[in-house]
Amino acid sequence: QASQEELKAAYRRLCMLYHPDKHRDPELKSQAERLFNLVHQAYEVLSDPQTRAIYDIYGRRGLEMEGWEVVERKRTAAEIREEFERLQREREERRLQQRTNPKGTISVGIDATDLFDRYDEEYEDVPGSSFPQIEINKMHISQSIEAPLTSTDTAILSGNLSTQNGNGGGSINLALRRVTSAKGWGELEFGAGDLHGPLFGLKIFRNLTPRCFITTNCALQFSSRGVRPGLTTVLARNLDKNTMGYLQWRWGIQSAMNTSIVRDTKTSHLTLAMQLGIPHSFMMVSYQHKFQDEDQTRVKGSLKVGFFGTIVEYGAERKISRHSVLGATVSVGVPQGVSLKIKLNRASQTYFFPVHLTDQLLPSAVFYATVGPLVIYFAMHRLVIKPYLRAQKERELEKQRESTASDILQKKQEAEAAVRLMQESVRRIIEAEEARMGLIVVNAWYGKFVNDNSRKNEKVKVIDVTVPLQCLVKDSKLILTEASKAGLPGFYDPCVGEEKSLKVLYQFRGVLHQVMSADNEALRIPKQSHRIDADG
Repeated sequence: QASQEELKAAYRRLCMLYHPDKHRDPELKSQAERLFNLVHQAYEVLSDPQTRAIYDIYGRRGLEMEGWEVVERKRTAAEIREEFERLQREREERRLQQRTNPKGTISVGIDATDLFDRYDEEYEDVPGSSFPQIEINKMHISQSIEAPLTSTDTAILSGNLSTQNGNGGGSINLALRRVTSAKGWGELEFGAGDLHGPLFGLKIFRNLTPRCFITTNCALQFSSRGVRPGLTTVLARNLDKNTMGYLQWRWGIQSAMNTSIVRDTKTSHLTLAMQLGIPHSFMMVSYQHKFQDEDQTRVKGSLKVGFFGTIVEYGAERKISRHSVLGATVSVGVPQGVSLKIKLNRASQTYFFPVHLTDQLLPSAVFYATVGPLVIYFAMHRLVIKPYLRAQKERELEKQRESTASDILQKKQEAEAAVRLMQESVRRIIEAEEARMGLIVVNAWYGKFVNDNSRKNEKVKVIDVTVPLQCLVKDSKLILTEASKAGLPGFYDPCVGEEKSLKVLYQFRGVLHQVMSADNEALRIPKQSHRIDADG
C-alpha cells in the first residue's frame, strides 16, 4: 500500500546507504555496488504501475510469466489480473491431455462375530475350534479416471468388481460430460455388467438462481426381467451462508422422498434428514465437531431411526500425514448388532474395512470396538507414524536446504555486507535517538527459537539482526509489514523450511521493552504492552 512518495523516500534512503562512492574500502565498495543494483532493480519494478500490480498480486512468478510482453501498458490491476488468468488458462490447455483425476475405493468386509458369538459346546471337538474364526465375507473394488477432451468436454471411465460369500460380478461405465454454460452441464452414461444388462443414463445440472440449483438423473436398466426405468431429482437451495436445504424425489426400484438440511461451518457439520419411501423410511440427525488443530481432528455422532430399526454411530477421524486421513466409526443398532468401520483416505483413494462384530447388543463388543482402535492408534502414532513423519520432514528439509544452499549462501553474504555498510548510518541513528530518549534496539534475533520442553533436543538457529532493525528505525518508530522478514535488508533465512520468529529487546524513553513476533506477522514498535515490568 506504499505511495509513490514513500517508495521514492525508501529508495533514496537505501541508495545513500549502499552508494558505492560512499565507501573507499575496495571490498565494501564491491559489496555496496551489488546491493545498490538490487535496490535499483526493485525500484524499477515498484515504480512502474503495471509491473508493480503484477508483483503485488503474483510476486516473482508473475514477473517471470511468459506472455506479458504483449500486454498493453497503462492497464489497471483488474485488467492485469484478467490477463494473467488468460495466460494461465492457455498454459493449462496445453497440458489438458496429460491430466486425469483418478479416484478409487477398496472395501473389504470382515466377519468377526466368532469373537463374541461362539458355539463352544457344539464345536468343541472340531480341530482348530479353540481359535476364533475371522473371515473376509465380501469385497468391493471401484476405480474411475477422467480424460479431458476439450475445455468443455470430459470423458469419465469407471468400473467396479464385487464379491460376497463366493458370488460376485462387475460392471463398466463410460460417461461423457459437457459444460454447456456457466450455469450448468449435462452427462450421458453408458454401462454394462455381468449381473445387470446395459444401462443408459442422462444427468443434468442447472443453476436456477445464484442460491438454488437442480440435478436430474434419468436411467434405463435393461435386464432379463425387462426394462427398469429410474428417475432422481434433487432441488437444493442456500438457506444462508453456511446452510443448504435439499429436496430429493426418487422413482423406480426404491421410490422415496427425502428432505435434508446441512449446516457446515468452520468448527461443525450438522445434518438433519427425513425420508419416506419403499422399503425404507427413517429420520436421521448427525453432528460432527471440527477441532482447529494441526491434525484436523474430527469427532462425530449420529442417530438414525426407521422401519428397519435404530442405529447409533459415533467415531472420529484424524489426519495422519500430508495426504492421509484415518477414521473409525462404531455402529450399534437393533437388529443390526455391533460393527466397527475403519476408513483410510489416501489422496483420492479410499480404503474401507467394515468389521461386523456381533448380531446382538453385547456390552463387551461395544467396549472393545471403542477402546481397541484408540489403543492401537495411539500406539501406532507414537511408535510408527510420528517417527516416520519426523524422518520424512527431516528428509524434505535436508533436500530443500541442499537445493537452496547456494542461494542462501549468497543471501547470507549480501546480508553480512549490508550490515557492514549500515554501521555508519546506524551510529548516527542511535545518536539521534539517544538525544531524544527515543527507540534504541538493544538486541534482536531472527530464526528458530525452541521454548517448548518437548522440543529441547532441537537446535536453536538464530542470527543477530540488531543492526538491520536499528537501521529501519525512523522518528522513534519501527514498522514491519505482513511479510517474511527474511527479505529485509541485512536479514537472511537461517533455517530454510522451518518456523521462524523475530525477538526484539529495545529501549524506549529509558525503559526496556521486549516482543516476539512470528515471521509473517506485522510488527509496530514501541508499544506499551511490550514494556518489561521492573518488578518481574
